[in-house]
Amino acid sequence: MTRSLVAGVLVIGLVGGLPSPVNAAANWTPAHNLEGACVTLQAFNGSTSLGYVWKDSVGYGFKSAVAGAEPFRLEATQLGRYLLRDGDGAPPYQSVVNWVWAGAEYGGRADWTITTDGTSHKFVNTETGQQMGSYLGGLGTGGATFKLAPTTGCAAVPDIATGVSGTPAPGVDANGKLAGWIDAHAHITAGEAFGGALHCGDAYAPGGVAVALKGCASHGTLGWGALLEAIISGTDPIDSAEDGWPTFNDWPQYDTLLHQASYFRSLERAWKSGQRVLNVLLVANRVICELTPEHTSCDEMDQIRAQAVYLQKMQDYIDARSGGPGKGFFRLAKTPAEVRAIAAQGKLAVTIGVENSELFGCREIKGVAQCTTADIDAGLDELQALGVSGMYPVHKFDNAFGGTRFDEGVTGAAINVGNLISTGHWWQATSCTGPSDNEQPLVNDDIARLLQLGVNLPAGTILPVYPSGPICNTRGLTSLGTYLINQMIDRGMIIHLDHMGVKTASAVLDIAAQQNYPGVASVHTWSDPALINRMLGLGGFVASYAFSAHDDGQGTPTFLDEWRTHRGLANGSKITGYGVGTDVNGLGPQAAPRLNAGSSPLTYPFTATNGTTVNKQVMGTRTFNLNTDGVAQYGLYADWITDLINQAGTDGPALKKQLLSGAEAYTVMWERARG
Repeated sequence: MTRSLVAGVLVIGLVGGLPSPVNAAANWTPAHNLEGACVTLQAFNGSTSLGYVWKDSVGYGFKSAVAGAEPFRLEATQLGRYLLRDGDGAPPYQSVVNWVWAGAEYGGRADWTITTDGTSHKFVNTETGQQMGSYLGGLGTGGATFKLAPTTGCAAVPDIATGVSGTPAPGVDANGKLAGWIDAHAHITAGEAFGGALHCGDAYAPGGVAVALKGCASHGTLGWGALLEAIISGTDPIDSAEDGWPTFNDWPQYDTLLHQASYFRSLERAWKSGQRVLNVLLVANRVICELTPEHTSCDEMDQIRAQAVYLQKMQDYIDARSGGPGKGFFRLAKTPAEVRAIAAQGKLAVTIGVENSELFGCREIKGVAQCTTADIDAGLDELQALGVSGMYPVHKFDNAFGGTRFDEGVTGAAINVGNLISTGHWWQATSCTGPSDNEQPLVNDDIARLLQLGVNLPAGTILPVYPSGPICNTRGLTSLGTYLINQMIDRGMIIHLDHMGVKTASAVLDIAAQQNYPGVASVHTWSDPALINRMLGLGGFVASYAFSAHDDGQGTPTFLDEWRTHRGLANGSKITGYGVGTDVNGLGPQAAPRLNAGSSPLTYPFTATNGTTVNKQVMGTRTFNLNTDGVAQYGLYADWITDLINQAGTDGPALKKQLLSGAEAYTVMWERARG
């Protein structure tokens, strides 16, 4: 039926007139098995057929013959929810005038909750609660049920392939030990951190890749996101095209810090290539959040809670895209036993940690703690209920628990300004011998450069002066810090030493040694080797930042040099498995292409550590190559791991053994900490 939108009909539609009542749903359950289905829709009013849905000039109507039926592709947006695409790829959406029309892109009104009684299906708009049916002769608000029949001619769902094929080796060996590598430090939930707008892009999104990885105007040329990224990582705020899906000319790159680099299909590629554990650190920073003009709550614990919800929904989303609850590769693990069970299923165990400076609101202002032991107890209870296995007592700023380890250069200057804003004082340092918190990285020239970029300091601020040579933070472990560490030990939680100043970290290791506690870790190159040696002596776990195998021209260490240094420590022989810390989405760059990649490239396709075959990953119209892109996005860690082992020379077999024992070593450490 052709529907002319005459005035009288419009009035009825706008006030919601004449909707059919919603049918009772006594035995209707969520439909979980429709991901990717290509079907026709035959509508029924009770047992009476209304016909097959077809597409007209504006929306959709009904025809009696199946020959005229429109083909619809279904894409899961969450468990029991779907986006439909008609034969032209347009998403049917619930309009404000009660008809269902063909849209241009995904939105809340194009999301449908589908239930089934085993034979028929109901479609209810997720946003409006209106059930789909017949409205004034066309598809719209009503009370119909639908029978779905397989068909052809459906539009393709925009998606990203992993590029991985073949049968992987088991996730556990014959002795029940985990067989695969671990990323012990990742921030895949960072899109929800810092108030939710700092990063452009998401690890997943209802509506798929075109929604999750689209560009953001705020991060385009001279946008606030582009300016902030220029301060953080030295990128060009003017030449920022900001095109994401499907061209990706502007991002992701190995050095773009404020754009999503861990879309779930990239994680899937790494898992299919041998990764077994992913330690996701919920991250927060109140000061950075308050720098962004668009944000939700900047309270750091609110940011942590939001990311915990995001992580659960991400698991559910991947399940939905995989056929239903429990069917996805991405599985949250709250205990070591769950890690082992997930690995035995051949899936990726995702553990949860926390990394922020104002944990439980425990900042200090001019040396005065802003929390109590009761706040610590309540906070630990809450985090453990969320499944958190470990945390950083100290992050980028000094806090009520202890002193931080200093960054250097312009980044260090920016974080020092943040410390001033958070605590009311600059970092306080003294000359020191032995392990240090840096080699005099704190110069006023760097702070002056920040001022040129528009960073404002409080009126009357006097810039700090630091001694030359090795320096250490004068602030050590506080009484509240001691209380927190003892509580973490009692609860079997992993204590992350990275970011603690030498004085603070040494005191923490003293407590751990007194209690013979192995639950200590350094997982992304932020602890002095002397401290790591002590940690290894306790049975702790070490992972290195995922630098390039050899020099990449960025002035950073190399992964192989760090690994060899740690093996050469007095307690280096106690390393039974070694980890990787990518810090993806954590305001740190990923590995650039090796300078010698041209003469010694990774060859595609290659055989991954678990025996699968890996080709280059393609996103939209862009093809990624480790040799030229470096680790521009997380899927390239499949390439990086293989390249790393290839570049290790005669150490290759030993490195491979330790990397593929990394997930097991981390899990054993966690088990022993829990007692």
